[in-house]
Order: sequence, then structure tokens, then C-alpha cells
Amino acid sequence: MTNLIDELRIKIIDTLNLEDVSPEDMGEEDQLVGGELGLDSIDVLELVIMIEKDYAVKIDNKELGARVFANLKSLAAHIGETAPEGTC
Repeated sequence: MTNLIDELRIKIIDTLNLEDVSPEDMGEEDQLVGGELGLDSIDVLELVIMIEKDYAVKIDNKELGARVFANLKSLAAHIGETAPEGTC
């Protein structure tokens, strides 16, 4: 799962064009939405699209999104549990 978390750090930075953020700035347990990164609902929508495209994982309701986007660890765990074999 560590490799997936590292990969997600880079993809989040690239997808959201976070110029002032490096992968090392994103802790596994740091809050994603509303935390230091300042992600909002539009950012989450962009990440949902990236996750669907790159990992074939759907996040299709608000409750699931709130759990999954709590932090990097929960996002990686959800992708690891639900992604089709060979996509991550």
C-alpha cells in the first residue's frame, strides 16, 4: 500500500496542479478535504474522475466520498480493496 500512497501523492499534485506542494508535504493521515492542502468540492470531483480513469474505481455518493477522501491512507485502502486486479 505504501507504493500506492506514494503514487497517489504524485497524481493528486499533478491532477490539481498544486505547484507549492511536494509529495513529502502530504502525510498519510493528513486531512485531504479542508485540511492544509485546502482541497474543496471541485478538487474532489477532479480526483474522483482521475481515480475512475486510472484505477477503474467509482466513488459515486457523498457518504462514500467523505470516508474515502478523509486522508491518503483511506483513499489508498479503498482503491486497493475495490480496484480490478492489475490496475494498481
